[in-house]
Amino acid sequence: VQLQASGGGLVQAGDSLRLSCAASGGTIRGYATGWFRQAPGKEREFVAACGRTNMCTYVSNSVKGRFTISRDNARNTVYLHMNSLKPEDTAVYYCAADNSVIASQYDNYIQYDNWGQGTQVTVSS
Repeated sequence: VQLQASGGGLVQAGDSLRLSCAASGGTIRGYATGWFRQAPGKEREFVAACGRTNMCTYVSNSVKGRFTISRDNARNTVYLHMNSLKPEDTAVYYCAADNSVIASQYDNYIQYDNWGQGTQVTVSS
């Protein structure tokens, strides 16, 4: 599948944003779908994931309580809902999908074969 991420922008601390990841060229049913982020000079970091059985409960401790992930299989789209944004959330956010990754590896970006192009999120203080 091909992925297209959108929804990033420049916001102030405390604001909210919703990122979207639209899939094409196939269905995301049966795929694990995740969001990762990468700040300048840092390694790509796991944010949140929906498992292959559509359980969207995998969230990084660094964003737990502020970010949630959801998936609409009918629209073939994954969302990242970001609340109470902080300057340290500033990064390029990537969506990813894979149909063979196992649950214990949902937070491992190396396990994902399909990637969107990334969308920039900048949070000012």
